[in-house]
Amino acid sequence: MAKQKHIIVVGAGPGGLAVALLLARQGNRVTVVERLPAIGGRTSTIEAAGFKFDVGPTFFLYPQVLEEIFAAVGRNLRDEVKLVKLDPQYRLTFGAGGVLNATPNVEQMEAEIARLAPADAPHFRRFLDDNRAKLAQFMPCLQMPFNSWRDVANLGMLKLLPSLKPWQSLANNLASYFKDPRLQLAFTFQSKYLGMSPFVCPSLFSILSFLEYDSGVWHPIGGCGAVTQAMARVAFDLGVEIHLNEPVEELLFEGRRAVGVRTNQRTLRGDAVVINADFARAMEHLVPDRLRRRWTNRQLAKKKYSCSTFMMYLGIEGRYDDLPHHNIFVTQDYRRNLREIEQDHVLSADPSFYVQNASVTDPTLAPPGMSALYVLVPVTHQHTNVDWTKEKASFRARTLRQLEKIGLTGLEKRIRYERVVTPADWDQKYEIYRGATFNLAHNFSQMLHLRPRNRFDELPGVYLVGGGTHPGSGLPVIFESARITSRLLEEDLGTASVTRPDLVEVSA
Repeated sequence: MAKQKHIIVVGAGPGGLAVALLLARQGNRVTVVERLPAIGGRTSTIEAAGFKFDVGPTFFLYPQVLEEIFAAVGRNLRDEVKLVKLDPQYRLTFGAGGVLNATPNVEQMEAEIARLAPADAPHFRRFLDDNRAKLAQFMPCLQMPFNSWRDVANLGMLKLLPSLKPWQSLANNLASYFKDPRLQLAFTFQSKYLGMSPFVCPSLFSILSFLEYDSGVWHPIGGCGAVTQAMARVAFDLGVEIHLNEPVEELLFEGRRAVGVRTNQRTLRGDAVVINADFARAMEHLVPDRLRRRWTNRQLAKKKYSCSTFMMYLGIEGRYDDLPHHNIFVTQDYRRNLREIEQDHVLSADPSFYVQNASVTDPTLAPPGMSALYVLVPVTHQHTNVDWTKEKASFRARTLRQLEKIGLTGLEKRIRYERVVTPADWDQKYEIYRGATFNLAHNFSQMLHLRPRNRFDELPGVYLVGGGTHPGSGLPVIFESARITSRLLEEDLGTASVTRPDLVEVSA
């Protein structure tokens, strides 16, 4: 039997926890070290004054990947977390006029589309059919590592390019299905899950909106933080050690090979290190610049980064039962709004926004008769044009005025709990490079082998997981990155055939 290996995971976010589960199942000793006092990273929970809020992700899409990870370690995700399928999955309110209640029911969705643009309704099924085929073609790209340009240039990948059209923008792709600009936005705003504008986001990401209708939008009772909490419980059962409130201060090297980490409390040595922290910030803080060639500090500064977010977590007296669980407001001049975020790096006078009103689905998130509102406004990442010490109060007031456009009036006097997070907070408190909450942008020059690789080619013994590596951002994709990284580790360390004997008969 192969000797047990010790893998150190830096960060207890969803990717790090998923890697820990899969590697522990193979019989490895796994130690997770987390800077914050709670597990989950950005997929953790704020609890205060009887209210609970997800810190980051609130959309739980395509649970199949995590279900398969749980099954691989002998557990059933549905036994660990209660998932509720939402219908409507969200409401879109357009600044240009009109409302769309998005539903996974195809007939009802056609009727919703017909209310806005009757001529576009027949094209909804074509969109679904085409993207079902696209996902089937693109799925191997999401499930395999891209270790070099050769993985992109192989014959199989080249055959896919004409149908996937990665050079075409998402907006241009959707214009071939829907003529009404509002409907084009309804099926492209999902690019903001990647922190990108649909006018530059590659067209292959139309699969994101397709997945919402094909697999549904789900709410885990307790919030998305309940998912990472369940992952941590299973990890403990598998023997994973998790150390909280213990920042990693540096990676340890022998030559160029990583051999461990030094935290603020101890030195840990291992056979491999998996980084689940923000990629650019981790490189800056944990790895000497002299050891990096393609990803030096200078090169990191030149890369394209996603937008950031201005957050308000509001505990409100009263209920909003007429407001759906998820709500998106798309401002009338959406192109200008995106240009101000991504190019001009200024704060918009009329920003788009998102509101989660999860209390209509989940009574565990607020005291009786109250509501937990999660408000997100896409804004520029950290830039010299915006000083949040000066802009925070005025932008908070602007956001509250914007919320009136979806019927949330008189909020100020009903706030019983409030927490605001700006891009500066994401940068300084959550250690996110430039406060870019969706990591490196997903443009054509920062995808596949051009993205930081799961087996980090710069440093032997270092592996990556999370939104900063391939395949990219978003919970299902991050879980897929964990599967890729764990397979590479098992191959490299020779542990693929090692399984803990006491776990062999665990029922799924």
